[in-house]
Amino acid sequence: MRAVLTVIGKDTVGILAKVSAVFAKDNANIIEVTQSVLQDLFAMIMLVDIQNLSVPFAELSDEMTALGENLNLSIHVMHEDIFNSMHRI
Repeated sequence: MRAVLTVIGKDTVGILAKVSAVFAKDNANIIEVTQSVLQDLFAMIMLVDIQNLSVPFAELSDEMTALGENLNLSIHVMHEDIFNSMHRI
């Protein structure tokens, strides 16, 4: 079981570290990361293995939303199948 996380916002030091810390705390394994910084705009997508998640998925999602609010970023996490369905042509 996998999830997709997206982060968009103003670039600041430590975004990747703070997102990774939440995943580590909840026992989610980051499989792949891509990120870009365009001037001061930060964009990141992560593919995450949530098979051994130690909290309910909804709690992880709420934690990421709260982190985004604290960092003034847009952070969304969703199951991979939902992400794929939303982006199918």
